[in-house]
Amino acid sequence: MPKSSKKKKEKAVDFSKAKLKLGKGKQLPSNAVDTSFKARSIVLPTQSIATEKDATLPTTRRKQSFDDLVSLMKHYNANTRKDAILSFRELFELHPDIVESSMTILLGACVRLIGDEDAGVRKTLLSFLSWLLPLVSKEDLIPHVPLLILFTTSAQTHIYPEIRIDAVRFLDLFLEIVPESVVDGWTQGNSGHGKRVLEGYLGILSAGTKYGDTEGELKATSTASVVLSSQSKLIVLKSLSAFLTHAVSQQLRLSNHATSNLDPAAVPLPTWFLAPSFRSTRPFIAYQRLFRPESVDRQPQLDAEHPRDDFICMPNFATDPLATAWSLNDLSDLSLAQTESLTHLNSNTSSLIHLARTLYSTLLASYLDCAPIVFSPSANPPEAELNLLTVTARIMKTLYGSILQDRFSLSHAEEETLCDELSTLLGYMTGYFPFRPARREIKVEHAFQDLNIIYCELTALLVLVSFRRPSGDISRKARFPTSRSTAFFSHVKYEGKLTLQAGLVRTYVTSLLQGEDHSGAHISRPLIPTMYTALLPTIWALLNQPKESYTRSQGEAPIDTVLSAMLDQAIKTTSKSAVKALTVEFIARILLLETESDYCGHFDVRNTGEQEKFREWILHLPKTLWEIGPHNLATSEIVIKSLLRLLQRGSIMIKHEEIIGLQTRLTPFFMITHPVRGRLPGPFTKIPTSSLLIRRLAVDLVVTILSVSTRSEGEERENLMIAVGSAVSGTPEEGYWQQLVTATGLS
Repeated sequence: MPKSSKKKKEKAVDFSKAKLKLGKGKQLPSNAVDTSFKARSIVLPTQSIATEKDATLPTTRRKQSFDDLVSLMKHYNANTRKDAILSFRELFELHPDIVESSMTILLGACVRLIGDEDAGVRKTLLSFLSWLLPLVSKEDLIPHVPLLILFTTSAQTHIYPEIRIDAVRFLDLFLEIVPESVVDGWTQGNSGHGKRVLEGYLGILSAGTKYGDTEGELKATSTASVVLSSQSKLIVLKSLSAFLTHAVSQQLRLSNHATSNLDPAAVPLPTWFLAPSFRSTRPFIAYQRLFRPESVDRQPQLDAEHPRDDFICMPNFATDPLATAWSLNDLSDLSLAQTESLTHLNSNTSSLIHLARTLYSTLLASYLDCAPIVFSPSANPPEAELNLLTVTARIMKTLYGSILQDRFSLSHAEEETLCDELSTLLGYMTGYFPFRPARREIKVEHAFQDLNIIYCELTALLVLVSFRRPSGDISRKARFPTSRSTAFFSHVKYEGKLTLQAGLVRTYVTSLLQGEDHSGAHISRPLIPTMYTALLPTIWALLNQPKESYTRSQGEAPIDTVLSAMLDQAIKTTSKSAVKALTVEFIARILLLETESDYCGHFDVRNTGEQEKFREWILHLPKTLWEIGPHNLATSEIVIKSLLRLLQRGSIMIKHEEIIGLQTRLTPFFMITHPVRGRLPGPFTKIPTSSLLIRRLAVDLVVTILSVSTRSEGEERENLMIAVGSAVSGTPEEGYWQQLVTATGLS
């Protein structure tokens, strides 16, 4: 009997192969043993019973030490990293003594968060560094600056635009605290990170080449196609403007470095615009140093063999024309051997030229984008567009001003190209000048006034550069050419446009000096030192224009009104004003130009028609000196030196009447005669005895005035000598006064 089918199937199972189905894994055998296992670990950081914690370590209120916070700076959670930064500030506020010793480790941890992808972490870090870095001395901070700059420039090229913009914010902080280290190496051939920083700016703006490529076409430094918003572009351009300002002020050899040692914060008077009016560099350097600060010995002695710059003017000095031509530089003891030539080829000029060409299209596009909105006659502009246009104008001024101030180191082709670019930029601005807001708003009015002054500065640059003197030696007799054949404009195609722009600027500057305001404000903004110094190149460019090149258009102020307005403003400026010292030095300098044998400019004080106003200005200086007293020694030094130099040089503005007036007006400075109380000490006696320079200069001024006066002026002369003798009695200057009186024969 055959086997049943059931047994056959059971027998076949042992030898059959299972079919694999699609998507099913291989089945495990029935006798397979599962060897997998699971385990959980418990991590207890800093809680090990085997570790004893130091109770003396500085900690936060949450018992976190410095090492704990450093480890949390690398945490994967953004909120934890942000809390760690905030805890660092708490730790340093509770224990400020550990700040200096912790800088290396701390900054090493912080720099990695400059390019953090979380915006909150970057914002918190920027706030923390803004608080921390000013607390650290610059000497301790400078060694860490390369590390900070390295990570910041890396963040400038980050793939995310918001990280690049935040990197610029970090640069703003570093420029505020250690600007020298940030801009160091911005030109070719110098070590430092400044070049990388500048490349980062250009990359964000997509504005040109790798900065070292000075030849060939401009190639984009960034492949990013992100279009910056007005606010982001403002942040970048504002930071770039600060970078260029620090770079240029550190590198270019301008003529306004010397400031008074009595007031280091004083704004120096620029004189670079006067350099083209001298035949050579050496006499201009000597002229520059007429008002330089001096040190003084504790025991002053009259040394006839080595006279100082405050030498006493002898009676025959003003009447001897032969001595004036050669002895002043020698008597002033000017150390010119250590001074570099102003016309020496600046190593940064080529870099500045290339940078100006690189940024030209960006600046022009930025201006054209904002101008219709900013200068709208119907409404005041938005703050972002107004600030963007202002910072664009400042970058123009920094770049083109720095280059054209040193224009003697430029080739004719370079100068022509730069003037073409600047003239194009000014051409777009001229249609709106003078700039006025649609409605009166103080903040907007101040911004528009700054724009007006920048426009005046740029126009003055073109005026100073466009008129080229013939090469060769220029005699004093040929300073004022009578025909256009002796002088010509190098940029003839822009002569008409430049004449129009100069006329508009002349009218604006005149009204500004007269206290009027084109911005439509209820009360005009008073001139501040930086504003006044910014106007000086413009004032000089207008004063020094040759008569044959001046044509007056309808509505423009006459050229002579600029000088008249400047003198009126100088006389009306109060003695306590921060601008007073600048007005005194500038007017004294233009009066002294006539006494320089190497001066070859077109301005001649004898042909201005303002001689009486100049004499009024001279006679108001003793009153200024009396009002200042001991309160502003820097201004007192400028006033005394101005009178002293004019007397020493035999200025044509100081005649017999002015000598008598100075004697009468200087007497109260030393001694006041009260109708009831009698003789009282003047402001001179209140000047601290530690300020020997001021006291000695005042004595020198008196002896110089007495030396050039005649003995027939008995009463005024005698009163002044009595006043000075009484004021110096019992002071270190008493012996010096007696020595001078004896040496000059005044006794």
